[in-house]
Amino acid sequence: MRRPLISPPLLFFLAGLFFFVSAGQNSAFETSWEPAVREVQLSDFVPPTTVKQDNAKQTVLAVKSVNKPTPQSGNEAIVKGVVEKGDTVGKILEETAGKNVYPYISAARQVFPPLAFREGRSYVVVTDAATGLVKRFEYEIDMRRRLVVEGLENPVARVEAIEYVTLLSVVEAVINDNLFQAVADVGESPQLALQIAELFGAEINFIRDLQEGDSFAVLLEKRWREGEYRGYGRILAATFINQGKLFEAFLFRDGNNRAQYYNHKGENLRKTLLQAPLAFTRITSRFTMHRRHPILGVNRPHEGVDYAAPTGTPVKAVGDGTVVQKAWSGGYGNQIIIKHMAGLESMYGHLSGYARGLQTGLHVRQGQVIGFVGSTGLATGPHLDFRLRQGGRFINPVKAVNPRGEPVSAARKGEFEKTAAEELALLNGAKPLAGYTIESLVPERFEVHRKATSDEGSYKSERKTKRRHKTN
Repeated sequence: MRRPLISPPLLFFLAGLFFFVSAGQNSAFETSWEPAVREVQLSDFVPPTTVKQDNAKQTVLAVKSVNKPTPQSGNEAIVKGVVEKGDTVGKILEETAGKNVYPYISAARQVFPPLAFREGRSYVVVTDAATGLVKRFEYEIDMRRRLVVEGLENPVARVEAIEYVTLLSVVEAVINDNLFQAVADVGESPQLALQIAELFGAEINFIRDLQEGDSFAVLLEKRWREGEYRGYGRILAATFINQGKLFEAFLFRDGNNRAQYYNHKGENLRKTLLQAPLAFTRITSRFTMHRRHPILGVNRPHEGVDYAAPTGTPVKAVGDGTVVQKAWSGGYGNQIIIKHMAGLESMYGHLSGYARGLQTGLHVRQGQVIGFVGSTGLATGPHLDFRLRQGGRFINPVKAVNPRGEPVSAARKGEFEKTAAEELALLNGAKPLAGYTIESLVPERFEVHRKATSDEGSYKSERKTKRRHKTN
């Protein structure tokens, strides 16, 4: 029998790496303290007009979209900058223009709340060179959307989609060391390893199950904007062979529902619970009725699982639910309890802190960052004490019943099979990637005109030096 790949020191390194690059991809609120993170640039950047093929991957131009150009002429002044701590829309406009500021603030407030403006986001202010009046204001809400306010006398605001040059890519690798290294060996960034772990997180336990010789293949979008790589888009399909067993994922939208991942049978990859609340770490204590407590020195039940990880490692909710406790809880230290369906509760102890915006009564989603590993309470070192309780009784998380989400509806099974077959053909190279467009398989839909909440976004991007370049 093959031994697990990852030694304890390497696990701590990977957990630390996860902390810096995870970027809270599924978080609906920001953390109370954010690490400086940035999008890792690909070393093998492919210009939008070229084609690259090798044994590890294929990248071709799928569809080209051109961003709406920022107005520039001899009668306009353009100011570009990055939101800094303490900046507001009013402050930015007053510093760059000073005139007709309040109508712009009022218009922006109609579609995007002022408290949702985040440090590190870029903005553009266009003013009339002769009068100093603001003509246009742009603010990038996230990778997908931007706020635009324009007009001289009666400015109008809207939230619009950011358009990209989208390339389709296939990434394949065999794991000889660990998932991060396998991804790096084919020239990709750590974000892809995290996306793969998240995609198959309810199927494969990446803490204990990953072994040498495992392999994966991923069909995904890559996005460029203004000649610069801007990160991964969606994974359309993926396969992962773990200990000889094949796992598959195909993206499909069942009617008007949000797009989800299914296996070839049409079964939902999303289960009630994730396999673990941390992506990369190690188990230091399992569920048992007889364990000698490391601090108290007495034998007592340990009705949970301990995951060792560096202080600050993000902890994710294992399932959808409502926060019923966020407080100090004796030996558990800082603890979060989430109530799920059918009387199930998940408990997270010894936390060093909570995610910003987390509060009792808040609904959280599966995979959402809720807190951070620590050593509060009765703990000898940083780790997460994770427990499940069903009807008031503790149950072993490893043996807990974990049903799948809704499968593909019978009415759309045929459509799903056709989509999955096309995605698989692209993944296996049976169909040229050049024939793909972002609307051809699973059209991307999202609301751009909705109001954002004050907790919108996730981790802040890398702290940037404030630069405001003015051109006439």
